[in-house]
Amino acid sequence: MQPTLDLRAVGYLHPDAVALVARVQQEYVARYGTPDETPVDPAVFDPPAGLFVVGYDAAGEPVATGAWRRSAVRALGGTSAVEVKRMYVVPEQRGRGFARAVLAELERSAAAAGHDLVVLETGLRQPEAIELYRSAGYQEIPGFGFYRDAPLSRCFGRLLG
Repeated sequence: MQPTLDLRAVGYLHPDAVALVARVQQEYVARYGTPDETPVDPAVFDPPAGLFVVGYDAAGEPVATGAWRRSAVRALGGTSAVEVKRMYVVPEQRGRGFARAVLAELERSAAAAGHDLVVLETGLRQPEAIELYRSAGYQEIPGFGFYRDAPLSRCFGRLLG
């Protein structure tokens, strides 16, 4: 039986979102030596221009996050893109399908908002993330954004629909 994950749309500054973003930043420091330095305006994740979700386990504990915001990136023939940000599952809950559930909700909500392309940036020191995205149909696209020329950065995209 697949574990339950209750996904709730929250603001970027919601206390559970803030706590989980702090944890993902710690993970970036452990893997890359620095936190993600991409400039982020919390308002870009407010509907309808974006979405930030927190996933809660069966005990009601916040264990996962994911978000999307509009993007000017054009790839793979898409005409209206969103960028996935802050995908994270706490280490003690990994391997249970939570990241895939968050990604599916982000894709569903982006398509419902009229977007046809999802793009994202991840890094070579996150092989489990790369595997998740590839297994979900994402393909490598040219670099974009803050880390476009970083040697450890990899960008991916997927057409929706």
